[in-house]
Amino acid sequence: PSFHSLHHTQFRTNYSLFMPFYDYIYGTMDKSTDSLYETSLQKPEESPDVVHLTHLTTPQSIYHIRLGFASFASRPLTSKWYLWLMWPVTLCSMIIARICGRTFVVERNTFHKLKLQSWVVPRYTLHYVLKSQQEDMNKLIEEAILEAELKRVKVVSLGLLNQGEDLNRNGEVYLEMNPGLEVKLVDGSSLAVAVVLNSIPKGTSQVVFGGRLSKVAYSIVSILCHKDIQVVVIRKDEYEKLKSNLSSKVCSNLVLYGTSDNGDHKVWLVGDDLTRSEQLVAQKETIFIPFSQFPPKKVRKDCLYLSTPALVAPKSFGNLHSCENWLPRRVMSAWRVAGIVHALEGWETNECGDKL
Repeated sequence: PSFHSLHHTQFRTNYSLFMPFYDYIYGTMDKSTDSLYETSLQKPEESPDVVHLTHLTTPQSIYHIRLGFASFASRPLTSKWYLWLMWPVTLCSMIIARICGRTFVVERNTFHKLKLQSWVVPRYTLHYVLKSQQEDMNKLIEEAILEAELKRVKVVSLGLLNQGEDLNRNGEVYLEMNPGLEVKLVDGSSLAVAVVLNSIPKGTSQVVFGGRLSKVAYSIVSILCHKDIQVVVIRKDEYEKLKSNLSSKVCSNLVLYGTSDNGDHKVWLVGDDLTRSEQLVAQKETIFIPFSQFPPKKVRKDCLYLSTPALVAPKSFGNLHSCENWLPRRVMSAWRVAGIVHALEGWETNECGDKL
């Protein structure tokens, strides 16, 4: 900036904006370049208003962030055979990520008057599912939240597995450990629920529910039952848990799969741990609507799989050049959008914990 300002203010200096080495060789470097650069470094770092805290997913996901390859980052995350040829680089990146003890910024955006950043916890999905790593994960997440607090960030949204009932009670643990936090924590559950409900075709009177239970799942099922939409649950244990969470007035709208004539159900609400055999039971042309942050593995070619809860970014959303994991370009997860909405509305409450 100093890789630039002299080029426009001084005559015939600093031509090589991205390769200043040549200005040194040919004597076209301005004499004040070094001093201006040192002065620019002394300026305080600009703090964001909203931080979205995410993490790496697969070992190859490192190539799909802005710090990786721009061509990969501009496309949804998928496994490509030629990336396996880069396994030495991938292995090194995993080791570096393991050694790295703090989050790093991968994207800076603007929207209206808000300054937005995406921070990545240098850990992979595997680390989150291992119970032996949960203490380490919570420490990294808490340190990121405290760093955001020091930078006077208004809102931190917890993306992917940085929130969860088993890990941190959907973020509530950090509020209990740091009761004086001014930054607001958002798990995005309310917006995710709204997106899923809006994805269900109008006129639907019955849906099938399958996958691991979560805060979002409980809320969706409760709302549907209160709207007199029948929810057919595939697994018995999840059926019992959902039933115990409903009032007696709407329990009749919750049905266990196979216990009665379940009718013609072409809409499935699916979450994590949905199995291949469960998908094979679905009728032809079934619509699979995920309520989880991770998409289900597509088993059926004769069915339609919607994306995980997400919204299209408006044109005024600046500097959005990379894809958010498996989502299309300029599409953001509901959990990420929730933090932005929270800041835009100026809400002074946290959205985390067991209840919406």
